[in-house]
Amino acid sequence: MSYLVLARKWRPRRFAELVGQEHVVRALTNALDTGRVHHAFLFTGTRGVGKTTIARIFAKSLNCEQGTSADPCGECNSCKDIDAGRFLDLLEIDAASNTGVDDVREVIENAQYMPSRGRTKVYLIDEVHMLSKAAFNALLKTLEEPPGHVKFLLATTDPQKLPVTVLSRCLQFNLKRLDEGQISGQMTRILEAEGIAAESGAIRQLAKAADGSLRDGLSLLDQAIAYTGSQLDDAAVATMLGSVDRTRVGAVLSALAEADGARLMQEIAELAEFSPDWSSVLEAIAEALHRTQVRQLVPDAPAEADGVDLDGLAVSVRPEVVQLWYQMALGGRRDLPFAPSPRAGFEMTLLRMLAFRPADGGEADAAPKAGSGAARAAAALGAAPSGSGEGRATRGRTDSRGPAAGSRAEPSAAGPVPPATAPSREQPRAIIDEAAEVAGAALRKVAAAASAAPVLETAAAVVSAAVQTSERPGTAQGRLADAADWHAIVAASGLKGPARLLAEHARFVSYADGVLNLSLAPDDEHLQGAVMVKLVAEALAPTLGLTPQIRFETASVAAESISERNRRERDERQANAEEAFMNDPDVQRLMSQRGARVVPDSIRPFDE
Repeated sequence: MSYLVLARKWRPRRFAELVGQEHVVRALTNALDTGRVHHAFLFTGTRGVGKTTIARIFAKSLNCEQGTSADPCGECNSCKDIDAGRFLDLLEIDAASNTGVDDVREVIENAQYMPSRGRTKVYLIDEVHMLSKAAFNALLKTLEEPPGHVKFLLATTDPQKLPVTVLSRCLQFNLKRLDEGQISGQMTRILEAEGIAAESGAIRQLAKAADGSLRDGLSLLDQAIAYTGSQLDDAAVATMLGSVDRTRVGAVLSALAEADGARLMQEIAELAEFSPDWSSVLEAIAEALHRTQVRQLVPDAPAEADGVDLDGLAVSVRPEVVQLWYQMALGGRRDLPFAPSPRAGFEMTLLRMLAFRPADGGEADAAPKAGSGAARAAAALGAAPSGSGEGRATRGRTDSRGPAAGSRAEPSAAGPVPPATAPSREQPRAIIDEAAEVAGAALRKVAAAASAAPVLETAAAVVSAAVQTSERPGTAQGRLADAADWHAIVAASGLKGPARLLAEHARFVSYADGVLNLSLAPDDEHLQGAVMVKLVAEALAPTLGLTPQIRFETASVAAESISERNRRERDERQANAEEAFMNDPDVQRLMSQRGARVVPDSIRPFDE
C-alpha cells in the first residue's frame, strides 16, 4: 500500500477533531442542529487552515444516513464515500482549472437534477476567486435562489477579489491562522500516535516555520521525519530549516551590547559556517529584541528566553537603543535582496547597529571599546557633544572675489569661518586667509552682542505684557479695549490650524455687548468660513466670559493684525541685523581694502 502523507492521513473527519476555528464550528453546529442551514457558505483564510476540511465535514453532516446533525456517524456508506472522495452528490470543483463561463453553465444545468444518493447535492468550489467575471455573473442567479436540494460551499484565500454581489449572497466565515501552540500540540499528538520520538525544540521550530498553516506544518513534519530518520532532534531540524541556534543570536546581541566589533565579526564568521538563511537570522534577532523590550518595559509579562540572556540585555542596553536596533533589523531584512551578497547585507546591518548610538548613552549604553572599529570611527569624526552652548555664533561668508562674495548669519561651531574659494590663481592665499579671519572675528562680535539681545527682549516683553494686563481690567472683566488686548487673548486662546490663521489675520475694530467687530483684508477673506468663525468664538469664550458674536465689517482705518505685526517685527529684525553687520569696522575695512562684497539676501538675524 502506498504511503499516505500525514496531512491527508490525519485530516479531521468530525468537527470535534478540528484544531482551532471554534467560531466557525459553533455557527455550523447550531445551524445543523436547528435546521436553519443557509444555501451558500463562503470560507476564507490562508492556506492550510481547514477551509476544504470544514466543507467536507459539513457535506457529511448534511448527507449522513443517520440523519442531518452536527455529529455524522462516520460509519455509513455516505460518510465513508465522502471521506474517500467518491460521493456522487459532493462535487468538488477547482475554480483555478475551471474558470470559464461554460464550466459554470454546466454546474447550473446539473444543479436542477435531484441528488442521486444523498439528501443534498453539495457543490464545493475551491479557490472561487479564480472564476472569470462572466462566470461570476452567470452564477449569481443560481447562487441567490438555488433549488432546495443544493448547497454551495465556496472556499478562497483571497476574498478581496470576489465581487460584492457574490459576497452578499453567502454567509462568510473567516478562518483564523493557527498559533504555534495549536500546531505544536497537534504535531505532538500525531508523533505519539505514529510512535516517533521528537524533542520539544524540534517541534517548536517546525510549528514556527509553519507560519499559521497546519497543513504546511504537517508537510514540514513529513520532511523532518525523512531527514532525521524518524528521530527528530533539535539540531537536525534546525539544519533542515536553515535556522540557527538561539544561543548564537544571544552571543551576537551580547557583542553588540558590549560594542565589541572584533567579537561581533567572530560571531558572524561562526554563523556563516552553518550556511544559514541570513534573513531568518535577522528575524531571530528582531524577535530577541522584541522580547528584550517586553522585559524592559513590562517586566511582569511572560517572555521566553530561548537561548538569549534577556535580563542581561535589558540592563545593558537602553530601551530606545533596543527600538533602534529592532528597526535596523527589519530594514536589513528588507534590503537583503539588494546587497552584494546576503552575508554582506547581514554584516552591514549589524555594523549599522554597532555604529549608530545616541550621543548621551552614558554607562547604560556601553560605549565602544578603546581600539575597536567603532571607537576609531568616533574619534575620526571628532563630534562635540550635542547641546553645548559654546561656539554658537553668527557665521558669514565674505570674500575678496567682488560681486560673488557675501555673508550669511546662521548658527555654527566656534572658530574661523572656512575660507571661500579664491577668485583667481593669481591672488595670494594669504589674502583669502586674512579675509576669512577678519570676517570671522566681526561675525563673532556681532553674535556675542546678539546672543544677549533675545534674552533682554524676552524679559522686556514679559514685563510689558504683565504691566499692560494689570493696567487693562477690561480684559479680565470680559471687555476688549484695543488691538493689544485682542493680540493677547488670541495668543492665549490655544487656537490651531485654519482657525488660528483667521484670528491672526483679523484686525480688531471694536467689542461691546458681546459683539466682536473684526475686519479682514481683501486677500484674506477666504479665511472667513462659518466653521472657523465658530471655533474662534468658542476659543474666546473662557477669557471673555461668554461666546461672542463675531461680525466682519469693512473698516477704513483698522488696527494692525497679529500677522501684520509679526511681519513688521521680522522686517525690523532683518534690517537691524543687516545694519549691525554692514557697520562693523572690520567688515568695512575688508570691503574697502580687499574689494569684498555681500551676497544679496544672505544676512539673517541671529535667532533664525
